Amino acid sequence: MKFLFVGTNPENTGGATHFVALAQALIESGHEVHVVTCAGGLIAQSLAQSSASLHYAAFRNAFDARGCRDVLAVAKQVRPHWLVGNFGKEYWPLVIIGRWLRVPVALFRHRTPPMKRLSAYGIPRLATRFFAVSEYARQAYLDRGIPDALVHVLYNPVNLSKCLPDPARCCAIRHALGISDDAIVLGYAGRMHGGKGIFTLIEAATAAMAEEPRLHCLWLGDGPEAAALRARAAAGPKADRHHFLGWIHDVGSYYSAMSVLAFPSIASETFGRVSIEAQAAGVPVIASQVGGVPETLHAGVTGLLLPPGDVESWRNAITMMCNEDFRRPMAEAARPYVQERFSTKVIAEAFVRKLTS
Repeated sequence: MKFLFVGTNPENTGGATHFVALAQALIESGHEVHVVTCAGGLIAQSLAQSSASLHYAAFRNAFDARGCRDVLAVAKQVRPHWLVGNFGKEYWPLVIIGRWLRVPVALFRHRTPPMKRLSAYGIPRLATRFFAVSEYARQAYLDRGIPDALVHVLYNPVNLSKCLPDPARCCAIRHALGISDDAIVLGYAGRMHGGKGIFTLIEAATAAMAEEPRLHCLWLGDGPEAAALRARAAAGPKADRHHFLGWIHDVGSYYSAMSVLAFPSIASETFGRVSIEAQAAGVPVIASQVGGVPETLHAGVTGLLLPPGDVESWRNAITMMCNEDFRRPMAEAARPYVQERFSTKVIAEAFVRKLTS
């Protein structure tokens, strides 16, 4: 099957990461993939070494005539079996181009806040397939009146080859940070702002450090409250056991250095890619029971679900995870769980099946 993906957002967002992962999944499954994207952006950089054919355009908004013209030209040249879009400003242009060329259109919605009234009504009904990335998100759209039959679910795929348990890499990262090989490393990867639950996590982790001298925290990411988080760690009694690395483009190689991943969001999350990436690397997860996050792990088997914002519950869970006999079975179950539900092969097959059914 031949696909034309259209995604001209230059930013590093969850939608962009999904766009890249799905395109790569289809390529690995033997499909032909063409991509219209922004030159120099994350999508172009990530797909540059793949067999995807890259074309360049930009959309300032849904009414950008130049962007529509450029995508229409590529679509006429490629003649895809499906047009695929991930970003709101390209929904209407793709629907119109698809109707013009009689090419079916698959659109993904990664956020649960409502679209504008016309788009909220028209896009799910005019797209050939409209996808949510979790059952939680799907229910949010149904609650707003979108008919049940029009909203499909396709989870984010994860490339298992990029998230591997790697003992050598684990040792190298830990030694560079002055962390001993027998340490227990609690990792966080993501944006640093209050809605992500970072202050709950640092309070709970610091309290757990008082009970477990081998416990360290590895913080990956940046954001508007990164400085406040660093200041809180520096003012605490265990400052030397909080390690801040800032923004890391290739987070996959750092999962091996973690014993456990924390996903402590307080605000609702549509899904939670870092949870499945960590499990793919054999790392169990402790996560907030909020939004679509529970769909990313097998509670009690590959990780734990906790009440968001509850410092005492998080402290207790972190302490439990410091027990190797408790943690090891979850670590062993994590990668097979991801392979069965979220691997690129599984998601690519599910996508094609939903398009053709």
